[in-house]
Amino acid sequence: MKNNKIMEIENFYNLSAEKSAQALNTNMESGLTVNESKRRLAEYGPNQLLGKKAVSPWSIFFGQFRDFIIWILIGAALVSGFLQEWVDALAIIAIVIVNAIFGFIQEYRAEKSLAALKKLSSPSSKVIRGGARSIILSLELVRGDLIEVEAGDSIPADSRLVWVSSNFSVLEASLTGESTPVAKTIHALSEKEVPLADRANMVYMGTSVASGKAKALVVDTGMRTELGNIAGLVQDIESEPTPLQRKLEQFGKWIVVLCFILVGFVFILEWLRGGKIMDVFLTAVSLAVAAIPEGLPAVVTIALALGVHRMVKRHALIRKLPSVETLGCATVICSDKTGTLTKNEMTVQRVFTGGRLFEVTGIGYAPKGEFLFEKKQINISDYPDLQNTLRNGALCNAARLAEESGVYKIMGDPTEGSLLTAAGKAGVSKEKLEEEFAFVDEIPFDSERKKMTVIRKRGETLFAFVKGAPDELLGDCISVEENGVTRKLSEEDKAVIQKANDALAGQAMRVLAVAYRNLDKNHGNYDAENTEKELTFLGLIAMIDPPREEVKKAIQECKAAGIRTVMITGDHKNTAVAIARELGFYNDDSLALSGDELDKLSDEELFETVKKISVYARVSPEHKLRVVRAWRRHGEIVAMTGDGVNDAPAVKEADIGVAMGITGTDVTKEVSDMVVTDDNFASIVAAIEEGRGIYDNIKKFIHYLLSCNAGEILVMFIASLVGLIPPLLPIHILWINLVTDGLPALALGVDPVDPNIMRRPARKPKEAVVTKEGAILMLTQGALIALCALFAFVFVLFIENEGVERARTAAFVVLACSQLFHAFNCRSFTLSLFKIGVFTNKKLIYAAGISFILQMAVVYVPFLQKVFKTQNLGLFDWFLVVGISSFPLWAMEIWKTRNNWLAKGRLVPGRGKN
Repeated sequence: MKNNKIMEIENFYNLSAEKSAQALNTNMESGLTVNESKRRLAEYGPNQLLGKKAVSPWSIFFGQFRDFIIWILIGAALVSGFLQEWVDALAIIAIVIVNAIFGFIQEYRAEKSLAALKKLSSPSSKVIRGGARSIILSLELVRGDLIEVEAGDSIPADSRLVWVSSNFSVLEASLTGESTPVAKTIHALSEKEVPLADRANMVYMGTSVASGKAKALVVDTGMRTELGNIAGLVQDIESEPTPLQRKLEQFGKWIVVLCFILVGFVFILEWLRGGKIMDVFLTAVSLAVAAIPEGLPAVVTIALALGVHRMVKRHALIRKLPSVETLGCATVICSDKTGTLTKNEMTVQRVFTGGRLFEVTGIGYAPKGEFLFEKKQINISDYPDLQNTLRNGALCNAARLAEESGVYKIMGDPTEGSLLTAAGKAGVSKEKLEEEFAFVDEIPFDSERKKMTVIRKRGETLFAFVKGAPDELLGDCISVEENGVTRKLSEEDKAVIQKANDALAGQAMRVLAVAYRNLDKNHGNYDAENTEKELTFLGLIAMIDPPREEVKKAIQECKAAGIRTVMITGDHKNTAVAIARELGFYNDDSLALSGDELDKLSDEELFETVKKISVYARVSPEHKLRVVRAWRRHGEIVAMTGDGVNDAPAVKEADIGVAMGITGTDVTKEVSDMVVTDDNFASIVAAIEEGRGIYDNIKKFIHYLLSCNAGEILVMFIASLVGLIPPLLPIHILWINLVTDGLPALALGVDPVDPNIMRRPARKPKEAVVTKEGAILMLTQGALIALCALFAFVFVLFIENEGVERARTAAFVVLACSQLFHAFNCRSFTLSLFKIGVFTNKKLIYAAGISFILQMAVVYVPFLQKVFKTQNLGLFDWFLVVGISSFPLWAMEIWKTRNNWLAKGRLVPGRGKN
């Protein structure tokens, strides 16, 4: 080499193999010299993916303390400690720490995506340097290296092919979404801009060889590769807070400000009435601690964690706790096709032979299914043409069908595997056929001939079994087999076959033709020119990567739930549209765009039209990102599903990233928020149902906490307004806040999911945790609780003429018990408790029971009586307590019944019943 300069070429696929070698300043036969490869390694660096500086576990842990409400709670704990209220102080600190631990555990592995990307690079590579073959570490590859790859090898770097065997193909699904192996060539492409999936003379890092052998020149390594580009996209995407996190942050600030205003007002009133400044201060601080829902972060975290546990049983593994709620408010699911909506297993569905079209049932590689003709099941032995067609497909085949623990897998090309599965459904085994038809020779598939032939021998008779593209194969046929009889192939026969081929291809199926020929004993060389002619046509075999059987129902559930489904795939547009139409989310009003068409749209144009587009085909990772971002600009909550490396950036960008657990690559799983362990789209819908239920429960216990806290504040506020002595002591407020806010709130967090929850429209992403109507209801219920406690206080103090301590005990117990009754109100804001069932949430009954026992302890245990300044209550007192405390429950039951009658038209305001 006269110089070491490498020409900077943008598209090597436009150059011939020779010009590519010149541009890279290398030799197509002997590769780089050892010294030159060392120099380039020093110049360009190792062939590895680089990542951002790793986030330390300590940084992740301390990051859990950034929320505003967490700092307010820490402040409340410090104040409680200053006032020597150690129980409350320690309880608040414990809640904060538990919350941080839960968050830390869930987020610890969130930033490992690049480590997973590195695993996709093959650890070693076969390279030719200075004319000598050797095996080196893949990270030592440099631009200009000449590498060799064969079936089963991972591609170590982006490379330009310079030699391929006749049957060389590459599995690119992880990078492009293409569901079948892609045949490769060495010829230059004339088009200036060619999508990644159509670059037939290039191979890329992260893909693998399906069949054949090849030599290639490395054109890009490390972060310059297509996989490196994806790694860069993943790094550039910043994680954003979930809708629930944003709402709780805003809500926390609002509630703290409001509570401090009310507490300040109470402080001023008591001080103006002549109260001792220290007593007034203690009361105000107690109210402040009671007003702040310190249990909220912990209860939210625990409710989410319990939801995660339930989701595992429904095949959904949540990696980040807040994602549970985010999934529940998803309004758009952007789904990959291959392996997500479909099985990622090519399946024969139609066979045309003997002038008849047969349907094949069953999907996947398991040889279980039936053959139908005119919608009726048939006995295959009655149709010799069908038998021979399936037999031909099994004999002209290099794949193997293997069973492991009841699971069938294909060893080899998926298309050929589907032929073996179809034959297996007819009771035809390739292994048994090979005992009858011994292998002689093979003419591999060639992208120019578009055919493959296997020569076999039965006894003394030689056969050439051929399969290939119908247009090419039909031209080589001179006869056709019909009803087991061979006759001359007429032009009319060709027209019928061509019409059947067009119809099958129009359904986005991949169609193969099969034929055979008897050969003379002295046939000579088994080359394509002498062998693939004068054939007898047998039939057409049509296959497709079929939709999952349960996905159609899941998509209908999404429609009922107000969730839009969008397909984003690397497959061809016709195939994608056919699958989308069959699944029910593509109709005549829908649009489908290819990657090329998407490139012609500006971001603004895409933003304007994105809601009309149901299918995106032949897209790149950048395209997927644009689509997700366009939807998010509309304020939608977007879930992005995927399994391949090409899906990773969009999965991370989406509000909720969903990876496939079985077929998904490591990188997609690592950047995702959720992993579907059974690769089932229906499991995503089940997770959405759980997410909605969890959000409902979060709203229930937020409503419960705040209405109870409002009741505690209003007791003191109203008493101050009307000039009553304080009906509660600071320790009473702190105790009630501790006992009633904990267990009952947690029990509401695991309330059973409403069976009709997926029939509701998706809630608006910007909907507040507490709506205006909810706030009014909350304050009303809080006022009812406060009035109950005040009534008990006034009744005992003035009507029974008991002392202040006994009156405070009655108010103290009534306030606690009315909140426990109120917990049952919060199970539903529309349905009667007796309709949903008192005992359908046994955890709430246990929680209320434990809280009640703890409340009784401070009333009757002598030691605690002194601490809380309480007195024993008699039998009549308990009738009073139960009657008054249950009032909020009966009031809400009447209110719900009235509203339901209004909704059904059975009651018109002002007129009574209709």
